[in-house]
Amino acid sequence: MSVRVLRPGLLSTLQDLGRYGYQQLGIVPCGAMDPVAHCMANALVGNDDACATLECTIVGPELLFEEDALVAYYGAAFEHKGEPFPANRAVLVKGGTTVALGSAVRGSRAYLAIAGGFAVEEVLGSRSTYLPAQFGGLHGRALAAGDVLETIEGMSELSRARFSAIHGTTRSRTVRWSAPELTLPGPGPLAVRAMAGRHHAQFDAASRKAFFTHAWRVSSNSNRMGYRLEGPRLKRENPVEVLSEPTCLGTVQVPNDGVPIVLMADHQTTGGYPKLAEVAGADMPGLAQLAPGSLVRFVECSLEEAQAAADEKLERLRAVKDSIRSRFSP
Repeated sequence: MSVRVLRPGLLSTLQDLGRYGYQQLGIVPCGAMDPVAHCMANALVGNDDACATLECTIVGPELLFEEDALVAYYGAAFEHKGEPFPANRAVLVKGGTTVALGSAVRGSRAYLAIAGGFAVEEVLGSRSTYLPAQFGGLHGRALAAGDVLETIEGMSELSRARFSAIHGTTRSRTVRWSAPELTLPGPGPLAVRAMAGRHHAQFDAASRKAFFTHAWRVSSNSNRMGYRLEGPRLKRENPVEVLSEPTCLGTVQVPNDGVPIVLMADHQTTGGYPKLAEVAGADMPGLAQLAPGSLVRFVECSLEEAQAAADEKLERLRAVKDSIRSRFSP
């Protein structure tokens, strides 16, 4: 069975939780920008976390499902073109149906999962698309009109069986319940916790204060590699040369132009720009949901506070997933 791409959307790529163990070779994990939304989409159709989902960014795709399919999308809220397609819940899409996601009206990324997952080959243990190196996913690139996404053999039978298990019948189209939102930003600037980075002390007092008090705007010149932030230009008191060293998800680097960049899923493995801060991992999924033009404020925290926040959010995600997956049990 296959899913045909009639319209690709702005940036639609196949992603999973990423590939690990290769950063010493210059290959970052990449994977879903919002891994919480990715896991939730998979849970809604009975998949495990490792199954690939379709990451839809700002403007969603239009897809033709050739056979019955249990589908869910979770994350950003999208307007719909044609027949409504409810978010955050399992939907049994009938064969021959076209699903069209328009523009995101809240958040910026949604993850579309299908029962059994998309059948693409693993590259270095992952199905994630790594756009800078052009491998993984579907030919290492974003979807294009005319592409065909293959699914596992027997996907339609699996879809009907799973939908019947959670709904009791296949006569209706969707379940009557939906999953709670876990990463979508609310009104006003998003509060994101961050710790002082390795080179924090090199910046002048005004710059250190501005980073934690100013409301920064996500630049339109942002992508899966990094979010550029518009606001005051940051300066170092003593701009000595910094040797290249490892970077990670959430590192806030400040190039010579003084514009901070938060490194995202497709970030480089090393960098020579000073590290002003490190964003708490618990808040990276929410940050990934900010569209260009959105505002973010950074709140200073300790390593212990960041770890506690990560533990709390992981437990919340685990509880919601367990609740959803219990519905698939006989």
